[in-house]
Amino acid sequence: MKNLFFFFALYPFLVFSNDEKLSSKIKEVTVYLSGASITRTAECNLTSGASEITLTGLSTKIDESSIQISGLQTVSILSMSYDINYLIIEENSSQSLLLQKSIDAKESQIALLKNRISGLEEEEQVIYTNRTISNRLQSFDLEKIKKVSTYYRERITEIKNEIFKTNQKINKINHDIRTIKKQMAETNNAPEKEQGEIKIKFDAPIASKLNLTISYQVQDAGWIPNYDIKSKDINEPLTLCYKAHVYQKTGNDWNDVNITLSTGNPTVNVAKPNLGVKYLNFTNGYLNTNVRASKKKRYVYNPSVKQVTGTVVDESGGPLPGANVVVKGTSNGTQTDFDGHFSLDVQNGQELVISYIGYSSEELPIYSSVMNVRLDEDMASLDEVVIAGYATKKHRSIIGAVSSIGVQRGLAGSTSGIRTRGITTLRDDSRPLYVIDGVPVDGFEDGDLDMDEIQSVEVLKENNATVLYGSRGANGIIVITTKKSSTQDDVTNTKFVIKIPYSIVSDGDITAIEINTFKLDAKYEYFAAPIVNENVFLTTIFNDWEQYNLLPGEASIYFKGSYAGKTTIDPYTTKKEMTVSLGIDPNITVTRKQNKNFKSKSFTRSNRLLNRTYDLEVKNNKAITIDLKLMDRIPISQNKDIKVDDIETNSAEYDSKKGLLTWKLNLSPQETKTESFSFQVKYPKYKRISI
Repeated sequence: MKNLFFFFALYPFLVFSNDEKLSSKIKEVTVYLSGASITRTAECNLTSGASEITLTGLSTKIDESSIQISGLQTVSILSMSYDINYLIIEENSSQSLLLQKSIDAKESQIALLKNRISGLEEEEQVIYTNRTISNRLQSFDLEKIKKVSTYYRERITEIKNEIFKTNQKINKINHDIRTIKKQMAETNNAPEKEQGEIKIKFDAPIASKLNLTISYQVQDAGWIPNYDIKSKDINEPLTLCYKAHVYQKTGNDWNDVNITLSTGNPTVNVAKPNLGVKYLNFTNGYLNTNVRASKKKRYVYNPSVKQVTGTVVDESGGPLPGANVVVKGTSNGTQTDFDGHFSLDVQNGQELVISYIGYSSEELPIYSSVMNVRLDEDMASLDEVVIAGYATKKHRSIIGAVSSIGVQRGLAGSTSGIRTRGITTLRDDSRPLYVIDGVPVDGFEDGDLDMDEIQSVEVLKENNATVLYGSRGANGIIVITTKKSSTQDDVTNTKFVIKIPYSIVSDGDITAIEINTFKLDAKYEYFAAPIVNENVFLTTIFNDWEQYNLLPGEASIYFKGSYAGKTTIDPYTTKKEMTVSLGIDPNITVTRKQNKNFKSKSFTRSNRLLNRTYDLEVKNNKAITIDLKLMDRIPISQNKDIKVDDIETNSAEYDSKKGLLTWKLNLSPQETKTESFSFQVKYPKYKRISI
């Protein structure tokens, strides 16, 4: 009778509760600069009428308003809700279990050792007690006293030594336990135990089998632009590798999924601003009612940066010593040194505030470990960005450049294959070896690859070919690099569709994904501006970088096969040419000296006259002829009482609007050249200026 009662009590739930737990799989992920869009697929069978399913194992970082369901056919959705289930108990991984067993075993060892110490301490106490009682009840002669004393001393010493050694063993085991616990914490760092769930109520007119597609937005994910810039040698083409550092800590691993990288940022407010009427009235003179326009969101926070270094300069490029650099919202900050340099740990915080008396402050997201900041109002006046790196080693390059590439066209303009001119000079009695993405391919025919799939082609001849592949390269080698992604330009952003699937673990670590590698025709020249830096830099200059949709990001520089340093690429401050420094060359020297001119102390009535003449001496200590771009400047007056006259630029190109002087020099080995310029400054004698 009791069993029958429970059956009727549960009967309504058995009949009407058809909530089905449904698993799904991540198929595609679109990663934005901040955030990501997840696309999942799931199959479910619905009976006619109302039914309910629960999609389990989802991220806890889902934006509920972004959830979309497709593939419904004739089925309608009655309701949908997103919740977090905190009662999920996730089984420990096998590695975690092994680590826990090791901890338990070591803790058992410690317990046994502590028991031994307790026994030794008890024995020690018995000896002390026995010695006191014996002294009161017995009278020993001298010989017996010596024997008893020797026994007590030796045994007490043995006990204390053993307790000391046992404590050392316990400390060693405790150290091992702490190490294992750290490893265990690292192992268990990834997914949270709680999981997101989406409950959906359907209304199906007939029994249906649905292939559902579920998409939603998540937080705690994104990608950071990153670059490798490689130069094999002077006059060789420049290789620009465009990469994405992808991170995510959404609570779900992305296993073998299709990745699309988007330059969009869904976290930015895209609402159209409204411009209202501006009414004028008298106000308190100390109250600033001017409202500054919101700046364009150019840079994106990089969570992997833990320390930032950089230089703060003024509008003329001169260093600003004593500028304040502070992590926004914290007291963590520093000041620039005499040369305008700073270094700051940024474990917490996402933005830097850079300020200096007399200049407008800048607020920038921490987007790179190298952040050089110019405090001026007209950033658009910059024509180029000079990026510094430091070469350390030399490496011989063996790959030659392709002479030219021809495209064979079929009917109706279709691409039928590639034809490489210059390879015919190798040998006519055999075919060259084709190497596709680093893998030799036998039997390759022109047309096997569509031109849309090819990123670059190089030709190796003679010794350059046989060094790499021996006799297989005797007839020459054609090296073909294919594209790693395809580009889609949408209305408001660019998407890079990565061609191979990736797995990205939900632990916040960086996964590097190659977007594409480009060959750039570059011009090499040496650069010196001794008024701000007495070193001579080897630079490479390239154009047409706009077509690659570059974003601000860190760049690692490699010259002649060696790592040359780290810098930042910022296409937002570059107009026509992008200039990258490959390092300092100590074999070229430049000095800037002021001629002694006693007329600089002369006065005319109420004015003072300063005459300045500078000599710039450049010496080429290298064994080869070099081209060098030398720059200096003449000050520009911003006050009507300060006059800059008698300007003599001699052989320099002079930009009168900016006051910049440029010399294009060609120096033979061991040659020295001297250039000079002069100017006069007149200003009121009771004032002070800084030239």
